[in-house]
Amino acid sequence: MSFRKYLVLAAIVLFGSSGDICLSYAMKQAGPVSATDVPHLLGFVFTPWVAIGTVLLIGFFACYMAALSWADLTYVLPAASLGYVMLALMAQFLLHEQVTLTRWLGILLVSGGVAVVTRGPALTQAQPETEEGD
Repeated sequence: MSFRKYLVLAAIVLFGSSGDICLSYAMKQAGPVSATDVPHLLGFVFTPWVAIGTVLLIGFFACYMAALSWADLTYVLPAASLGYVMLALMAQFLLHEQVTLTRWLGILLVSGGVAVVTRGPALTQAQPETEEGD
């Protein structure tokens, strides 16, 4: 796999994690919000942190679509799950959340699975279709 493709996968991890952190920070500042209070909820869409988070998540989505154009979903999705590690680190150090040992163990388990998946090919060849009755 080329360096450019690794950059796209890294961008997926960075944009997704950063966007989620921005949204979480904004909503922690806002306090409790109900999904049924739509006018109040929509008011937060135009706050700076929500706007930045949204732009980052759009970047995540663009990179995710680009990666899916040259790799299998079963390769891209596990690679994107490395964002869990980045997200936990950012939540702990930027949002000052307590990440428990159990959560870290779960994150390490996911990361181990990612390591296994990435050892295979990024794109598998489709099997030729067979005619009925063959």
